[in-house]
Amino acid sequence: MHTVIIVLVEVLIVIGISRLVGLAFRAIKQPLVIGEIVAGIMLGPSFLGLIAPQAAATLFPPEAVPFLNVLSQVGLIFFMFLIGLELNPKYLSGNLPAAILISNISIIVPFSLAGILSLLLYPLVANESVSFTAFALFLGAAMSITAFPVLARIITENNLQGTRLGTLALTCAAVDDVTAWCILAVAIAVARNGSIDQQAILTIFASLVYIALMFTVGRWFLKRLLKHYRRAGKLSQFVLAIIYMAVVASALITEFIGIHLIFGAFLLGAVMPKNAELIREIAVKTEDFVLIFLLPVFFAYSGLRTQIGLLNRPELWLLCGLVLAVAIAGKYFGAYVAARISGINKREASALGWLMNTRGLTELIVLNIGLELGVISPLLFTMLVVMALVTTFMTSPLLEWTYPKRLIKLDVLDVVEPEPEEEINTEVIETVESFASPYRILVPVANPSTQKGLLELAVAIAINYRQPAIINPLSLIELEENYGFESTPAEANRLIIERRQELEELINTLEPFITGSYIHPIVRISSNVARETAQIAQIEQPDLILVGWHRPAFSNNRLGGRVGQILTTAPVDVAVFIDKGSDHLESLLVPYSANIHDDLALILALRLLINRDTCMLQILQVLTANNGQEELSYELQAMIEKLPKSVRDRIEIKTINEPEIMQAVVETSEQVDLTIAGTSRAWGIERQTLGRYTDELAIKCRSSLLITRRYSQVTAHLSSLLLEVNKQEIIHSRE
Repeated sequence: MHTVIIVLVEVLIVIGISRLVGLAFRAIKQPLVIGEIVAGIMLGPSFLGLIAPQAAATLFPPEAVPFLNVLSQVGLIFFMFLIGLELNPKYLSGNLPAAILISNISIIVPFSLAGILSLLLYPLVANESVSFTAFALFLGAAMSITAFPVLARIITENNLQGTRLGTLALTCAAVDDVTAWCILAVAIAVARNGSIDQQAILTIFASLVYIALMFTVGRWFLKRLLKHYRRAGKLSQFVLAIIYMAVVASALITEFIGIHLIFGAFLLGAVMPKNAELIREIAVKTEDFVLIFLLPVFFAYSGLRTQIGLLNRPELWLLCGLVLAVAIAGKYFGAYVAARISGINKREASALGWLMNTRGLTELIVLNIGLELGVISPLLFTMLVVMALVTTFMTSPLLEWTYPKRLIKLDVLDVVEPEPEEEINTEVIETVESFASPYRILVPVANPSTQKGLLELAVAIAINYRQPAIINPLSLIELEENYGFESTPAEANRLIIERRQELEELINTLEPFITGSYIHPIVRISSNVARETAQIAQIEQPDLILVGWHRPAFSNNRLGGRVGQILTTAPVDVAVFIDKGSDHLESLLVPYSANIHDDLALILALRLLINRDTCMLQILQVLTANNGQEELSYELQAMIEKLPKSVRDRIEIKTINEPEIMQAVVETSEQVDLTIAGTSRAWGIERQTLGRYTDELAIKCRSSLLITRRYSQVTAHLSSLLLEVNKQEIIHSRE
């Protein structure tokens, strides 16, 4: 019982540390898996054993380590099953000849370099009992591997799944995976028999026979299982039990043949019928426990075997650097040269080279097998773990440097201007042609079913049939896990299609129906919604970001969380809409205290006034002790004077001569449909330190509220529209 308690405490600590370190790495744009691997190393002799050896010995006593090994092996079996499950043949449909060439060369080159490197490493770091052939094969497999799950996640997070680069990288990684696992199977057969003798050849032959059986008899049985699933309409516990038994049985068979447990699990996943609903249900039911509970135990077990302290001399660090350089150069130049031969341009070829360098968890699996079999020594194991971490860590920043996001076309933003339908009179078309660029609003929409009011406000601000306009509802689907099923490109595309349909349904409910031609949704995958929103704003430069408020999970601050991050980082004007449920937009209130944020509030109110003939505006001016009445800025006064009389007549300017300014604004807001206020100290919504905002007016305001934050005074929300309004006013007066 004592050992069981220790193991449970170990698991508790491992899961907690893995999540915390993984999230920290996610915050710096790194895959979660890198953080989890680092967390495992931190719990081993490289960190905890170094700074607190007594605590490390107490927490991980020798008698408990075998139990961690058993849990990690179970986790590996089911993780490899998931990899095979997610290895969809459709990934092999994109430019297969080029992918086969690139993949094979990106394996041959590092494998050959590893063979040359083995001549140097074998006498220095190899176990005496290991043959050179087995050593060279294992090192070649370790250098050649590409981690398909992590690569798929990186491609999905960067929204490359629909591009030529993303499709080609996925195809190459899929071919690479199959080839590398075959090489590893041969290496294991040779390692277990000492050399390429008769027994090793028999092992390889038995493996080929089993593969053939799985793709014939096994697939026939699984197709019958699929028919049962389709009839039942759901995955029952009985069927799932059969599948799990098959995973374990297949793993045992490959172990009995003489390769390794993981190959049988991977093979069963690979031959499973790729019915989207079945695969999704199996993955969803399986991966949470595997990824959250079992795999961190594997990382901790690997960390216990990683001893950075073995690299205790400069020459050993130089040797580690050489291993790293060979691994990076072999994979990068192999993929780059093959891609250039295939006619791919330099930028995409370079990006492909960095993507193929992703090794991650798959590399760690290979290394643990090699260490378990005694093919690689603890010293070489440590060097190769460092190589796996560095090559995976560098992929995202080097990909961004080589192939920045501004080069990835946003599908809907290819639309430069909306095209009015034929029944619209030609005056509108002539007006559209008179503007150099349309007025654009970016509208982050987290939940299409609850944010109709936000989109309606965007329509009211943008569309007036005098000036071209584009409204981009931006829906970013945030993937929470690192290498889960939802991060596969096929599943990500399904989520994108579903979200786009939800947005289209929302757009179709707007009035008038013609507004649909001005609204073009953007749906993307994102690992950080606020950061991605700011990046899109920086690339596309909309005139305004209109975002709905939300209450963060651990705060009552309506302007905190993602909203606060967008307010802080977006390089354009931002307005935050707090919808109190009003169905009308006929009366507006702008409390004005003479700062640039209130200027933006008034400008947007004037734009609404021009766009809606029945709208009324009340400007509430603030009195100060020193200057009495604060005047509108010269630009705003000039702008109001340029308004047609029909618009000016609907503006009322009122002054506040009360000590409790906030109370006066709150009382007045009860009589209007929308209050528009800047992020000003006067309204209790100024920005505070550490990116936090207070939100007094947001809480007390009786009407819906629009909070404005101005970024640049150059943005013209109104001036170009005024020219057209006045032109039409002159035409009407002459008539």
